[in-house]
Amino acid sequence: MSNINETLLNAVKFDEKGLVCAIAQDWQTHRVLMVAWMNAEALQKTVETGFAHYYSRSRQKQWMKGEESGHTQKVHELHLDCDGDAVVMLIEQNGGIACHTGRESCFYKVWQDGAWQTVDAVLKDEEAIYGHKHP
Repeated sequence: MSNINETLLNAVKFDEKGLVCAIAQDWQTHRVLMVAWMNAEALQKTVETGFAHYYSRSRQKQWMKGEESGHTQKVHELHLDCDGDAVVMLIEQNGGIACHTGRESCFYKVWQDGAWQTVDAVLKDEEAIYGHKHP
């Protein structure tokens, strides 16, 4: 392992499954766009390429954000919290869509008046992005 990878990974406290929580935040507005998981390989690829890579727990595989949709995330800054168990990335969201539902953010529901209210419009239909709906 190179010194840079050793320095990068040794500070991170991966959980018992080898994962760390990764938060993608817009680099200009600071709006939280999505939360996903990274393993050591995804974190290394993110640093090496400058684009966000994640580990899919449901599919059990590495993926680069935007590999299917084209909605890549260029990483401007990478932050590690004080405990080393969460990463925040300030990213530039290509296409303005981070959520697989076709919205700007995965956090498009707000608790108001005793119910979850959808506050963000769909910018592009999920079927138009992927050719199918996600389960």
